Amino acid sequence: MSQVSTTDGTILAFDIGGSNLKATVLSPTGERLQEYKKTPTPNPCTPAAMIAALKGLAGNFEGFDKVSVGFPGYVQRDGVVKTAPNLGTDLWAGVNLVERLSETLQKPVRMVNDADLQGLGVVSGEGLELVITLGTGFGTAFLLNGRLLPHLEIGQHPFTKNKSYDGYVGEQAFQEVGEEHWNERMKKVLATLKTVFNYDRLYIGGGNAKKLNFALEENMTLVSNKDGIKGGARLWA
Repeated sequence: MSQVSTTDGTILAFDIGGSNLKATVLSPTGERLQEYKKTPTPNPCTPAAMIAALKGLAGNFEGFDKVSVGFPGYVQRDGVVKTAPNLGTDLWAGVNLVERLSETLQKPVRMVNDADLQGLGVVSGEGLELVITLGTGFGTAFLLNGRLLPHLEIGQHPFTKNKSYDGYVGEQAFQEVGEEHWNERMKKVLATLKTVFNYDRLYIGGGNAKKLNFALEENMTLVSNKDGIKGGARLWA
């Protein structure tokens, strides 16, 4: 995380996805103060292209004092990206995006995995809660009584003999097998998560969450990206 001192001011919150970059300005308590904006994720997504796109998106907003970022990959505590499977790991490994974005925007920056950011925005804060995001890949976040637990790249873990969670239910799999077959796969994934983690509540977000066509269990909740981006305020709490 950035070492720059912070204030109690407003927060520009970025949600970086494999398809789109989204942003809004939040109050210190998470209320959305400006309209939600988005722009396509650069392709190819080099660090320089990403920073330029985020700077352009930030130009839609005024009056923010600090910046929160949800990044689709594993982020070390010092803001250095270790992996970015859906952006191009070879390009991103070792990039200090927090430092570079802080220099570009001239604001203090904090960054976590994108599913972690969404988790901070949507959980109840009671018990063990699991957040999954269904988008370009399969994101996860674990929180215990509202506190983030160490990030695990569950999406890269093998789910079948030759497919990770990303490969089994990510966007490419959805396009390859179709909606009905993808939903059957999601039933298997949810059953596995329930058995393995014994969570108190599961939250399901991401662009493909709305494509689930079966009844969810009582302790499963669909959430929107707009709800999740509110985690950008809790990142500074």
